[in-house]
Amino acid sequence: MEITRRQILATLAAAPVASLIDLPTAAARPAAVPAVNLTWLEGRPASAAVTTWGTPWPKGAVRAEQTFSLTAADGSAVPVQSWPTAYWPDGTLKWSAHAIAASNPAHSYTLAPGTAAVPATAVTVKDEKSYLDVDTGVIKARIRKSGSELISQLWRDGVEIARKGTLVNLKQDKIAEDEQGSVSRERFESSVESVVVEQSGPVRAVVRITGKHTTTNTKGKAWLPFTVRLYFYAGAENVRMMHTFVYDRDGQHDYIAGLGVRFRVPLRDASYDRHIRFAGESGGALSEAVKGITGLRRDPGAAVRAAQIAGTKLPDPATWDQRVTTRLQYIPEWGDYTLSQLSADGFTVKKRTKKGYGWIAVDQGKRAPGLGYVGGVSGGLAFGLRDFWQRHPTQLDIRDAHTAEAEVTVWLWSPDAGAMDTRFYHDDMGEDTYPEQLEGLNITYEDYEPGFGTPYGIARTSELTFWALAATPTAERLSSMADQVRTPPQLVNPVDQLVSTKVFGGLVTPVDRSHPAKKAIEDHLDFLFDYYRGQVEQRHWYGFWDYGDIMHTFDEDRLVWRYDVGGYAWDNSELSPDLWLWYSFLRSGRADIFRFAEAMTRHTGEVDVYHLGQWAGLGTRHGVQHWADSAKQQRISTAIYRRFYYYLTADERTGDLLSELVDSDRTFLVLDPLRKIRTEPYTPDPHALSIGLGTDWSGLAAAWLTEWERHGPKAELAKTKLLATMETIGAMPNGLVTGSGLYDLDTGRFAPVTEKTVNVSHLSAMFGQVEICAELLDLVELPAFEKAWLQYCRLYNATREEQTAECGAYFPNLILRQGHARLTAYAAARLNRDDLAARAWKEFYTGDGYAPTLPWSAQPVTKTLNPTQAATWVSTNTTALYGLAAIQTLALVGDQIVNP
Repeated sequence: MEITRRQILATLAAAPVASLIDLPTAAARPAAVPAVNLTWLEGRPASAAVTTWGTPWPKGAVRAEQTFSLTAADGSAVPVQSWPTAYWPDGTLKWSAHAIAASNPAHSYTLAPGTAAVPATAVTVKDEKSYLDVDTGVIKARIRKSGSELISQLWRDGVEIARKGTLVNLKQDKIAEDEQGSVSRERFESSVESVVVEQSGPVRAVVRITGKHTTTNTKGKAWLPFTVRLYFYAGAENVRMMHTFVYDRDGQHDYIAGLGVRFRVPLRDASYDRHIRFAGESGGALSEAVKGITGLRRDPGAAVRAAQIAGTKLPDPATWDQRVTTRLQYIPEWGDYTLSQLSADGFTVKKRTKKGYGWIAVDQGKRAPGLGYVGGVSGGLAFGLRDFWQRHPTQLDIRDAHTAEAEVTVWLWSPDAGAMDTRFYHDDMGEDTYPEQLEGLNITYEDYEPGFGTPYGIARTSELTFWALAATPTAERLSSMADQVRTPPQLVNPVDQLVSTKVFGGLVTPVDRSHPAKKAIEDHLDFLFDYYRGQVEQRHWYGFWDYGDIMHTFDEDRLVWRYDVGGYAWDNSELSPDLWLWYSFLRSGRADIFRFAEAMTRHTGEVDVYHLGQWAGLGTRHGVQHWADSAKQQRISTAIYRRFYYYLTADERTGDLLSELVDSDRTFLVLDPLRKIRTEPYTPDPHALSIGLGTDWSGLAAAWLTEWERHGPKAELAKTKLLATMETIGAMPNGLVTGSGLYDLDTGRFAPVTEKTVNVSHLSAMFGQVEICAELLDLVELPAFEKAWLQYCRLYNATREEQTAECGAYFPNLILRQGHARLTAYAAARLNRDDLAARAWKEFYTGDGYAPTLPWSAQPVTKTLNPTQAATWVSTNTTALYGLAAIQTLALVGDQIVNP
C-alpha cells in the first residue's frame, strides 16, 4: 500500500523523535511531472558552451528515480546528464542537477520527464593503475594518480597540446620592511595524494584531486593543502579547473609570494608561425608572433604579412621577397611575455627575447579579462582565469616560446606583486584581559583577543579554463573565449519555478509593483542593490582576499566606509546580506544580482570560515581583516548562506563547504562563544555544552538539514540531531525565548528545562534562523517546536505586557525591530491572524530601520580620493534586514499591505 504524505505527517506529529529516525521513506508515485523552461542568465552564448544547473521541484511531485529529457527551443533533443542533489522528507525529489555541452546553444530549453538523449560522442573516463584518461571526443587528458603533475598530457586529435600540468607556489620567509634587504623565496609544486572520479559521463565527467604543495629540493616540507576539480564535457575542447587551497600557517610566518597553475606547451611550427595572444578590454587583444615579419625594413609581401596578422600559416618562404628570407636569422625571437594585473584598474604587458635579457614594455590597460594563448598554426593552449582583475594581483606568463617547449603559468597571486601579507594589523594595545578587550570593543567595535587574528585554515577557490586548440584562434574566437572566462554561461530556472516550489520555505514571491505601496518598496530595494553594486566599483572592493565582500558601516565625516575601524570594516555576512541577495535573485531572476551573490558566496564561504585547525567549521565576525576578530562563530559559517548557490549550480566545491559543517557542533568543545561575558565558571562538557538557541542552533540546524536532504554520508546522524534539538527546544517552558540550552553531543538533545527563562538577543534570529525555521516547519510536523517558534515570532516586537503574560518576564530593550517585522508576518500567515499582519506592516514602516521618508538617493562626493556616490544614511546591517523584511513580509502578508 502506498503511504500518503498526510499519513506520514500524522505519524510524525504523534511519534517520539526516536521513532522518527526509523520511519520508512515514502515511495511517492506522482502522476505527472511539470516541464520547466530554462533560459541563459545573460542571454544565449555566442559560441559553444557548457553549463551545469539545478532545478527545484514541488514536494511530492517527482519520484526519486525520475529521469529527464531536454529539448531545445526548436524541439530537437539535447543530450543531458542528470542527478539528484536533494530530497523532500517523503522521498520525492527536491532538487535535481543537470549538465549540457552545447556546440550551438539554443535561446531556451525545456526540461521534462523522459529519457535523456545520448551525446554523439560521450565523455569517457578510463581508469588505469597509475593514471586516468578522460576523453571528450575532441580532447583527451591523462591525469596521474601520484607525483607532481595533475594533468600530465593533454591531446587533441592525437596531437599533444600541453603537458606537465602542475600547481606552483613560491614561499617567502619574511616580509621586507621599507628599505630592508633581500628576502629568500623557495619554490613548491603540487604533490598529488588522491584522485577520485566523482562523475564519469556521458555528458560531464568530474575528477577530484587532493594534495599539498611540496618543495622540489627538500623532502618532508609541505604546506597549502589543495583540492582541484577537473571538469570535462562531451564534445568540448576545454577543461575547466576549480582550484582551492587552504592557508595552513598562522599568518606571521611563511608567506605566499606566488601561487599558480603551470603547463608546458610543445611547439612544432616555425617561430614566425607561432603566436602569442592576450585578450584586452572591449574585445581587443594583443596579437603577436614569436618572430614578427611585419614592420621590417624589407617587405616579405602583403599575403605573408596578412597571414601573420590573422594567425594563419604563412606561405612557403620561397614565395617571399628573398631580401627577407635570407635575413630571417637576424629578426629577434620574442620568447617571454608577461601580463600583470597588480590592481583593479591597471595591467601592463612586457616581453623579452629570453631569460637574462632586458624586458621591453609593450602596452598598458585597465582591466584584462585574464585570457591568453600560446601556440602555432598547428595548435596550442589557451588559458583563462575568472575574476582576473577583480582578484588582483594576478598574472599570465609565457616563457620560452622561441624553443621547442613553451611554459605557461596562470598566477592566482602574482610573483611581481610581492608577498601576500597575512600578518595581523596591530599589536595588542594592552588588551591582555577580557575586561580590557571588552573596553576595546566599546570604542572600535573590534572583539580582539591575542592569537585569534589568524588566517590559519581559511581558503580561496579560483576558476580556470584551458583550451586545447587545433590552431591559433581568430580575433572573434578569442573575444568569445574571453567572454566565457569573464562570465561563464549559466542556465537558470524561471522565477515562477524558483518561487512556487517553496524549496526555501515559501518566504518569497515574484517582484510585484501592482500596488503603490508595493511599487515604492520595490523601488527602494532596487536602489539599495544598485547602490552597493556601485560602491563595489567606486570604493574598489576588489583584491584576492577581499573580492565578494562589502563593507559594514559608513563614516559620515570622512565620507568613506570605515575600512580601518575595528568591527565596522568588512562585513563578513553580518546580519545576512548573503540572504538578502539570494532572495532578491529568486524573486527577480536578475543576472546582476546573481553574479553579485555568487561572488559573495565564493568569498564568505571560503575566506570568512575556517576549514582546518581547532576552529574548523566556524566563521569570523566582521573586522578590518576577514580573519581579525576573535568572535569565531556559527553565525558566519552557517550553511544557509551557501545552500542557494549549491542548489542553483550544483557546484561541488560549495557542496564540500556544506559537508564540512555537519560536525561543527564539536567546535563548542574548543571555543566558548560567551567566554568573555560569563559570570560563572564554565568548562565545556560534551554532554552539557552551552549552545545558544539563536545564532548557534540555527547554524547547526542549517548544516544538519542540508546533510539530511542531500542524503549525505551522515544524513541519519544529522536528521537525528536536527529533530532531537527541535523536540527538546519545543519542550522548554519558554521555548526559543529561553535563549540557550545544555546540549549533548552524543544524543543531540538539549537537557530538560523546568523553569521559565527569558534570554532574548536582537541577533538571535537574524543570521538565518527565520529562513531555516520556515523550511523546517514546512518539512516536518513537530507541534511543540512550531509553537515555540511562533511564540518567538509573535512576542519579539510585542508589548512588555504581552511578553510578561506568556513568558513570566518581558524582554530587554531590543533593536532591529524592522528586521523582525518579518517574524510577525510569518506568525500572521501561519496563524491566519489579520491583527498580526497589520502589526507587521506597522513595524516595517516605523521600526528602527529605513523609513519611507528617507531620501532614497545617493549624492556625489568629489573631495575623497576618487569621485564617488554616498548615501550617508545607508548601513549594511540595516540594508540586509530591510531587504529581507521587505521581501518576506511582501511574500507572507503582501495582500494586506497598507500605505505608510
